[in-house]
Amino acid sequence: METVKDKLGILGGMGPQATQILYQWILDRTDASTDQEHIPTVIISDTQMPDRTQAILSGNEEPVYARMLKDLHTLESCDCACIAIPCNTSHYFVDRLQAKISTPIIHMPRKTVERLANTNHKKVAILATDGTLATKVYHREIEKAGMQAWQPDEQTQKLVMSLIYDEIKRGEKGNRHTFARIDEAVRKAGCDCAILGCTELSVYREYHGLPSFYIDAMEVLAEECIRFFGRTPLHV
Repeated sequence: METVKDKLGILGGMGPQATQILYQWILDRTDASTDQEHIPTVIISDTQMPDRTQAILSGNEEPVYARMLKDLHTLESCDCACIAIPCNTSHYFVDRLQAKISTPIIHMPRKTVERLANTNHKKVAILATDGTLATKVYHREIEKAGMQAWQPDEQTQKLVMSLIYDEIKRGEKGNRHTFARIDEAVRKAGCDCAILGCTELSVYREYHGLPSFYIDAMEVLAEECIRFFGRTPLHV
């Protein structure tokens, strides 16, 4: 008898708060009135995953790759039909990982830029970790779509990293004044939109709210998870 692959797999823990919020967003955006109408989901919150930015910048990438692959095989063994990874920096590894597993991985940066490609945006700011910026994972997708990619100057990027690592990852809600300085730099650069390309920034948005100028990659991921199972995401 053929096994039915009917579950969503989430490889999370990078960070755990972002994983929790992604799942909540999936629940909130799923048109369901009973438990059984929600998408069956298996979540691995692997909080012991080495830091992705540190691994990429140091060149010591293999421990992250190997651990992610092990977790993905576990999700495959749980009959997951697709897999979501709520960590933008880890998408540096996704094409390589996808070649090793048959279960499709929803590519968060790629899907996010696909949304922008159908708009009139021309200059897109990337707010992300040093690791994500170094790998150019967003730059490539943005430029392939015919738009200009912009990343913060050194001083502004330090503010982005501080908001991610010194505040959100430490369990704080994030300083509005810090984000206001980032916002000022983005708008002064002439960007017509900005991607929240780190799930900790998605957590910041969940706490504080942000205007539609900011495109939340993790929100796109939540909606793409729902669409994969043939549903239309609810607007919340």
